[in-house]
Amino acid sequence: MNRYYWILGGFAALVALLAVGLNLNPRDVPSPLVGKPAPAFTLFQLAEPEKTLSPKDMQGKAWLFNVWASWCVSCRQEHPILVEFSKKVDVPLIGLNYKEVRGDGGFDMSKMPADEEKKLAWQRANQWLSQHGNPYTLTVMDLDGRVGIDYGVYGVPETYVIDKAGVIRMKHTGPITPEILAKKIMPLLAELNK
Repeated sequence: MNRYYWILGGFAALVALLAVGLNLNPRDVPSPLVGKPAPAFTLFQLAEPEKTLSPKDMQGKAWLFNVWASWCVSCRQEHPILVEFSKKVDVPLIGLNYKEVRGDGGFDMSKMPADEEKKLAWQRANQWLSQHGNPYTLTVMDLDGRVGIDYGVYGVPETYVIDKAGVIRMKHTGPITPEILAKKIMPLLAELNK
Protein backbone atom coordinates (compact mmCIF):
# COMPACT_ATOMS: atom_id res chain seq x y z
CA MET A 1 0.00 0.00 0.00
CA ASN A 2 2.87 2.36 0.84
CA ARG A 3 4.36 1.74 -2.61
CA TYR A 4 1.05 2.75 -4.21
CA TYR A 5 1.17 6.17 -2.52
CA TRP A 6 4.75 6.74 -3.70
CA ILE A 7 3.78 6.00 -7.30
CA LEU A 8 0.69 8.18 -7.04
CA GLY A 9 2.72 11.03 -5.47
CA GLY A 10 5.40 10.75 -8.17
CA PHE A 11 2.76 10.82 -10.89
CA ALA A 12 1.08 13.89 -9.34
CA ALA A 13 4.46 15.69 -9.14
CA LEU A 14 5.16 14.88 -12.80
CA VAL A 15 1.74 16.20 -13.86
CA ALA A 16 2.35 19.41 -11.84
CA LEU A 17 5.76 19.95 -13.49
CA LEU A 18 4.30 19.39 -16.95
CA ALA A 19 1.46 21.83 -16.23
CA VAL A 20 3.94 24.51 -15.18
CA GLY A 21 6.11 23.82 -18.24
CA LEU A 22 3.18 24.19 -20.63
CA ASN A 23 2.57 27.70 -19.33
CA LEU A 24 6.15 28.86 -19.98
CA ASN A 25 7.12 30.75 -23.12
CA PRO A 26 9.84 28.77 -24.95
CA ARG A 27 11.26 32.06 -26.29
CA ASP A 28 11.97 33.33 -22.77
CA VAL A 29 15.37 31.74 -22.44
CA PRO A 30 17.31 33.39 -19.63
CA SER A 31 20.69 34.64 -20.73
CA PRO A 32 23.68 34.49 -18.39
CA LEU A 33 24.94 37.65 -20.14
CA VAL A 34 22.14 39.91 -18.88
CA GLY A 35 23.70 42.28 -16.36
CA LYS A 36 27.21 41.69 -17.72
CA PRO A 37 29.33 43.67 -20.18
CA ALA A 38 28.61 42.94 -23.84
CA PRO A 39 31.31 40.63 -25.22
CA ALA A 40 33.98 42.49 -27.15
CA PHE A 41 34.38 42.09 -30.90
CA THR A 42 35.73 43.96 -33.89
CA LEU A 43 33.87 43.19 -37.11
CA PHE A 44 33.78 44.68 -40.58
CA GLN A 45 30.80 46.82 -41.56
CA LEU A 46 28.49 45.80 -44.38
CA ALA A 47 28.07 49.25 -45.95
CA GLU A 48 31.73 50.23 -45.61
CA PRO A 49 33.75 46.98 -45.64
CA GLU A 50 37.02 48.75 -44.88
CA LYS A 51 35.63 50.03 -41.55
CA THR A 52 35.05 48.06 -38.36
CA LEU A 53 32.80 48.39 -35.33
CA SER A 54 33.33 47.36 -31.74
CA PRO A 55 30.98 47.66 -28.74
CA LYS A 56 33.51 50.19 -27.38
CA ASP A 57 32.45 52.48 -30.25
CA MET A 58 28.93 52.51 -28.80
CA GLN A 59 29.94 53.58 -25.26
CA GLY A 60 27.75 56.40 -23.96
CA LYS A 61 24.70 55.27 -25.97
CA ALA A 62 21.91 52.83 -25.23
CA TRP A 63 21.51 50.65 -28.32
CA LEU A 64 19.91 47.57 -29.80
CA PHE A 65 21.96 44.71 -31.23
CA ASN A 66 19.85 42.62 -33.63
CA VAL A 67 21.10 39.28 -34.99
CA TRP A 68 19.74 38.52 -38.48
CA ALA A 69 20.46 36.73 -41.78
CA SER A 70 18.86 36.74 -45.22
CA TRP A 71 18.10 33.00 -44.96
CA CYS A 72 16.20 33.50 -41.68
CA VAL A 73 12.42 33.14 -42.15
CA SER A 74 11.58 34.71 -38.76
CA CYS A 75 13.78 37.71 -39.62
CA ARG A 76 11.35 38.52 -42.43
CA GLN A 77 8.53 38.53 -39.88
CA GLU A 78 10.21 41.08 -37.58
CA HIS A 79 11.90 43.20 -40.25
CA PRO A 80 8.98 45.57 -41.00
CA ILE A 81 8.71 46.26 -37.26
CA LEU A 82 12.41 47.15 -37.12
CA VAL A 83 12.04 49.41 -40.17
CA GLU A 84 9.20 51.32 -38.48
CA PHE A 85 11.12 51.44 -35.20
CA SER A 86 14.13 53.00 -36.92
CA LYS A 87 11.95 55.72 -38.47
CA LYS A 88 10.36 56.70 -35.15
CA VAL A 89 13.04 56.21 -32.50
CA ASP A 90 16.47 57.79 -32.28
CA VAL A 91 18.24 54.77 -30.82
CA PRO A 92 21.13 53.10 -32.66
CA LEU A 93 20.09 49.75 -34.10
CA ILE A 94 23.16 47.70 -34.94
CA GLY A 95 22.68 44.60 -37.06
CA LEU A 96 24.79 41.48 -36.70
CA ASN A 97 24.56 39.55 -39.94
CA TYR A 98 25.03 36.02 -38.64
CA LYS A 99 26.62 33.25 -40.73
CA GLU A 100 25.14 34.64 -43.94
CA VAL A 101 26.53 31.86 -46.13
CA ARG A 102 27.39 29.13 -43.62
CA GLY A 103 24.02 29.25 -41.89
CA ASP A 104 22.10 28.80 -45.14
CA GLY A 105 22.88 25.11 -45.41
CA GLY A 106 22.83 25.23 -49.20
CA PHE A 107 26.59 25.57 -49.60
CA ASP A 108 29.45 23.13 -49.17
CA MET A 109 31.80 25.30 -47.11
CA SER A 110 34.68 22.85 -47.55
CA LYS A 111 34.73 23.77 -51.25
CA MET A 112 34.24 27.54 -50.86
CA PRO A 113 37.32 29.75 -50.51
CA ALA A 114 37.16 32.39 -47.75
CA ASP A 115 37.27 35.33 -50.18
CA GLU A 116 34.37 33.87 -52.17
CA GLU A 117 32.35 33.37 -48.96
CA LYS A 118 32.99 36.98 -47.96
CA LYS A 119 31.98 38.34 -51.37
CA LEU A 120 28.81 36.23 -51.45
CA ALA A 121 27.87 37.18 -47.86
CA TRP A 122 28.22 40.90 -48.56
CA GLN A 123 26.24 40.56 -51.80
CA ARG A 124 23.38 38.60 -50.22
CA ALA A 125 23.10 40.84 -47.13
CA ASN A 126 23.15 44.06 -49.19
CA GLN A 127 20.59 42.68 -51.63
CA TRP A 128 18.27 41.62 -48.80
CA LEU A 129 18.41 45.04 -47.13
CA SER A 130 17.89 46.80 -50.48
CA GLN A 131 14.82 44.68 -51.12
CA HIS A 132 13.25 44.82 -47.62
CA GLY A 133 14.50 48.18 -46.30
CA ASN A 134 17.43 48.92 -44.04
CA PRO A 135 16.50 49.77 -40.45
CA TYR A 136 20.07 49.48 -39.19
CA THR A 137 22.35 52.33 -38.20
CA LEU A 138 24.94 49.90 -39.50
CA THR A 139 25.43 46.17 -39.87
CA VAL A 140 28.52 44.15 -39.03
CA MET A 141 29.33 40.78 -40.56
CA ASP A 142 29.83 37.65 -38.42
CA LEU A 143 30.76 35.24 -41.22
CA ASP A 144 31.84 32.31 -39.06
CA GLY A 145 29.45 32.88 -36.15
CA ARG A 146 32.15 33.36 -33.50
CA VAL A 147 30.64 36.60 -32.20
CA GLY A 148 27.27 34.89 -32.11
CA ILE A 149 28.79 32.17 -29.92
CA ASP A 150 30.16 34.81 -27.54
CA TYR A 151 26.68 36.34 -27.26
CA GLY A 152 25.00 32.97 -26.73
CA VAL A 153 23.09 33.07 -30.01
CA TYR A 154 21.38 29.79 -30.69
CA GLY A 155 18.76 30.98 -33.17
CA VAL A 156 18.09 33.90 -35.42
CA PRO A 157 16.68 36.50 -34.85
CA GLU A 158 17.80 37.57 -31.42
CA THR A 159 17.94 41.10 -30.03
CA TYR A 160 19.94 42.57 -27.17
CA VAL A 161 19.38 45.88 -25.38
CA ILE A 162 22.74 47.30 -24.31
CA ASP A 163 23.08 50.29 -21.99
CA LYS A 164 25.38 53.33 -22.12
CA ALA A 165 28.04 51.53 -20.08
CA GLY A 166 28.06 48.57 -22.48
CA VAL A 167 26.11 46.21 -20.21
CA ILE A 168 23.51 43.85 -21.68
CA ARG A 169 20.17 44.69 -20.06
CA MET A 170 17.85 42.40 -22.01
CA LYS A 171 17.95 39.55 -24.50
CA HIS A 172 14.95 38.69 -26.65
CA THR A 173 14.97 35.43 -28.58
CA GLY A 174 12.81 35.21 -31.69
CA PRO A 175 11.16 37.89 -33.77
CA ILE A 176 10.29 41.21 -32.16
CA THR A 177 6.56 41.87 -32.21
CA PRO A 178 4.79 45.21 -31.74
CA GLU A 179 3.79 44.02 -28.25
CA ILE A 180 7.37 43.13 -27.24
CA LEU A 181 8.55 46.47 -28.58
CA ALA A 182 5.86 48.47 -26.77
CA LYS A 183 5.80 46.58 -23.47
CA LYS A 184 9.42 45.55 -22.95
CA ILE A 185 11.96 47.20 -25.22
CA MET A 186 10.66 50.78 -25.41
CA PRO A 187 10.14 51.17 -21.62
CA LEU A 188 13.63 49.78 -21.00
CA LEU A 189 15.18 52.15 -23.56
CA ALA A 190 13.33 55.09 -22.01
CA GLU A 191 14.71 54.14 -18.59
CA LEU A 192 18.25 53.71 -19.95
CA ASN A 193 18.15 57.08 -21.74
CA LYS A 194 17.12 59.10 -18.66
